[in-house]
Amino acid sequence: MKKSRGVISLIVIVAVMIVLGVTAVCGIDLQGMGAARNINLGLDLEGGVSITYQAVGETPSDEDMKDTVYKMQRRVEEYSTEAQAYQVGDNRVGIEIPGVQDANQILEELGQPGSLYFIRHLDSDGNENYTLNAEGTGYELTKTIEELQEDGSIVLTGTEVESASAGANSNSTTGATEYGVNLTLTEEGTTAFAEATEEAYNNGQDTIAIYYDGDLISVPSVNNVIENGQASITGNMTYEEADNIASTIRIGGLNVELEEISSEVVGAQLGQEAVSTSLLAGVIGLVIVCLFMCFVYLLPGFASSLALLIYTGLILVLLNAFDITLTLPGIAGIILGIGMAVDANVIIFARVKEELTEGASVHGALKAGFHKAMSAIIDGNVTTLIAAAVLWLRGSGTVRGFAQTLALGIVVSMFTALVITRLIIYSFYAIGIRNEKLYAKKLKKRKAIDFLGKRKVFFIISIVMCLSGFVGMGINHARGIGAMNYSLDFVGGTSTTVTFAEEYTLDEIDSEMIPDLEDITGDPNIQVQTVQDSTQVVFKTQTLDLTEREEFAQYMADNYGVAATDITTENISSTVSSEMRADAVVAVVIATICMLLYIWFRFKDIRFATSAVIALVHDVLVVLAFYVIARVSVGNTFIACMLTIVGYSINATIVIFDRIREELKLNKKEDLKDLVNRCITQTLTRSIYTNLTTFIMVVALYVLGVSSIKEFAAPLMVGIACGAYTSVCITGALWYVMKMRTDKAAAAASQAAVAANNEEIKAVADKSGAETQGSKAGKKHKKKKRRHK
Repeated sequence: MKKSRGVISLIVIVAVMIVLGVTAVCGIDLQGMGAARNINLGLDLEGGVSITYQAVGETPSDEDMKDTVYKMQRRVEEYSTEAQAYQVGDNRVGIEIPGVQDANQILEELGQPGSLYFIRHLDSDGNENYTLNAEGTGYELTKTIEELQEDGSIVLTGTEVESASAGANSNSTTGATEYGVNLTLTEEGTTAFAEATEEAYNNGQDTIAIYYDGDLISVPSVNNVIENGQASITGNMTYEEADNIASTIRIGGLNVELEEISSEVVGAQLGQEAVSTSLLAGVIGLVIVCLFMCFVYLLPGFASSLALLIYTGLILVLLNAFDITLTLPGIAGIILGIGMAVDANVIIFARVKEELTEGASVHGALKAGFHKAMSAIIDGNVTTLIAAAVLWLRGSGTVRGFAQTLALGIVVSMFTALVITRLIIYSFYAIGIRNEKLYAKKLKKRKAIDFLGKRKVFFIISIVMCLSGFVGMGINHARGIGAMNYSLDFVGGTSTTVTFAEEYTLDEIDSEMIPDLEDITGDPNIQVQTVQDSTQVVFKTQTLDLTEREEFAQYMADNYGVAATDITTENISSTVSSEMRADAVVAVVIATICMLLYIWFRFKDIRFATSAVIALVHDVLVVLAFYVIARVSVGNTFIACMLTIVGYSINATIVIFDRIREELKLNKKEDLKDLVNRCITQTLTRSIYTNLTTFIMVVALYVLGVSSIKEFAAPLMVGIACGAYTSVCITGALWYVMKMRTDKAAAAASQAAVAANNEEIKAVADKSGAETQGSKAGKKHKKKKRRHK
């Protein structure tokens, strides 16, 4: 790079930093478009709309209510991945959608959960079930639903529709693109619909109407027999019209008919202090990490610090651009991402140090450092990106929200490390800053540490740590305190609505009431929501018994003059349903398998992949043990924490395996144990530094954060420390043990094959010798016989 280009590049970098900073603070227009303050926030940070539905008619079964809650959860996720649906009492469903202030708009868009039917045009006697009205503007039913059910004119109900979505389809006749609704039916629905469309198509009954809660919403024609359970409703409609029909079909697919009984705008669950302290922790952690990088890696460290500032600005702008909803764990995740973003830079600059130590020039060391670090950076980030993609596709609720933030952080960190940092450091070199003392302190020759020699000790320690969680669960269960300390997010609890004589702010409630209420309820994680334009406050706690409810009411009466009639209490289900938990588990399992396959493909050795996955499971089990033993509350942040470990733990392992793979090609004759020990030792500093920078960010969160953030940060610190231990002490040793055993097995099999082959050759030779001797004896006999004659 020429000097002029270096100067221009640095000017552009500074300009980009200023633009990103101004955009994040002020926005790009008068309305603050792109500003950090306009990022979509979750219920815990901003509040939103709370709606309660009640089942029509008799109380539904538990199974039907659980199915209804799950389907409502998937429906409201269209508004935000952080939206929640949960059961209230025996026959009600509560939903909460963050970032919305107009309850009526949500009710209109969400639709009234009613009954959905697909109806034949003609009944069995050939009479029309629906006809055009007198004005010719729409269809009207000629019979009641009860009559249609009796004569078999109802083809499908909403429960037999698995999914409905708006999309673009190509017209088979004209080839033009049309908007329509794509339907996927259940197995029962597929069979019933195939029969109905066959009859309609063959008999000229060219329509099957879709009837929803008193209205015919669509009367599509039957153009062919539909046997595969995949149907499309097309016609002259806009995307918005198609989306509305799809939304109505989805909401009509509930097992339970619901009616709306209340809707209100609720305030944030956490006070402003939670946001401000988390942001302060992020700033402090960022400054410490930048100073650390500058101290350890000198000029390259300064370049990575500038790139880190650009990373932070890009994340804030892109959260706006992709309309991602941010919760308090999300803020913690982004702050954690700042620490993780340093990882790629540490890998690169550690390589640069090695090259300079070997005598390379500054330019040669930079070029070799970026080149040699490339594979480790790509492999580490791609494996994590695979996990994020699977979690997004298969997960639900907070799992999908976490996947969005994780994927965004990975892509941006790779871009800043491989493009921005590279551009900055080469620009410094181009403008004449070329003294090698500014780029790195040369490494001292260090004797390889015998990690493999202590592998049995490490394995025993790991087994004990992994099993301690399960042992702790058994002990806790025997003590009657529950295997784990589940919060109301997982097991449900009690929702208490209090109507005060005056309005209280969330900060006042947090400082004045919550400490006393925590003692009364025994719940250290009380969720609080204020109701807009009222003096009502909703307290969500773990399940309260009669005594605790009476103490709660007495406290309110004694301290705030609240009458018993102004307090209403009801049980609520968990916001993390069993289906959502199953979705999360399935997503993690699939993600793990996909990571295993990718590592196997990249390293051409299943033992590398197996070792990495075992180490990942190891870290998850150790963090689980911490939750069990320390009795940390298991709520929504538990899922986020475990997913963070899954995404983060694999990176350090990939770096060590990348070095082993590289050295195996260069030093084929070196003793394998010595080679592995040397590779772990060479990457030891990098493993410590990367985990340390991330650890610094999380410690800042723990020290300054509110209680919910502390409960997220503490297990993460354990996971990060465990990840460093695993990558250094376990993964290389696991790979070595598996390789030695498989190589011995292969050698033994080879020796057995050779021995068997030798035996076979000997047998053939003996047989051939016997035949030869027999042939000679025969010839001798014949010769003797001729003489005798």
